[in-house]
Amino acid sequence: MNKLTTVLLGSTLLFGAVACDVARTSGDAPTSEGETVEQPAQVEDTLEDADSDLRQRQLNSDIRAREERNDVFGEQEQRDNSDLESEVRAKLEANIPRSKLTIDAENGAVFIRGTVPSEKEYSTIEPLAREITGVDTVQLEVEIVPGAES
Repeated sequence: MNKLTTVLLGSTLLFGAVACDVARTSGDAPTSEGETVEQPAQVEDTLEDADSDLRQRQLNSDIRAREERNDVFGEQEQRDNSDLESEVRAKLEANIPRSKLTIDAENGAVFIRGTVPSEKEYSTIEPLAREITGVDTVQLEVEIVPGAES
């Protein structure tokens, strides 16, 4: 029974990791390079969910869990690409809730593209991303869409 449980749990985790190949702050953020947000003026639609207390707790819990796992299983400075993507996504989603951003990472280099509603939010993207351990460089392809501001 223990072997079956281990196989089922391992398969579920593997499937989840393969299915989540792009880290995005919202469901309509771009999924590939060169793609743009279809309706950038509707950035506000993600604000209610991102601002909820439950979602903020989930994002903070996700970040803490990854940090603790890295403390136990590896060097803090060495991060898998998927971990960097997920941690940067969570950090940006928690702090820039009206964004529609896609995050890709490769060997410490983080690429962020999408839209935000203001210059203020745009200017916080890179500093927030650099707060994540293991991020060496940040490249932005982000548009400011003023019509989405509240």
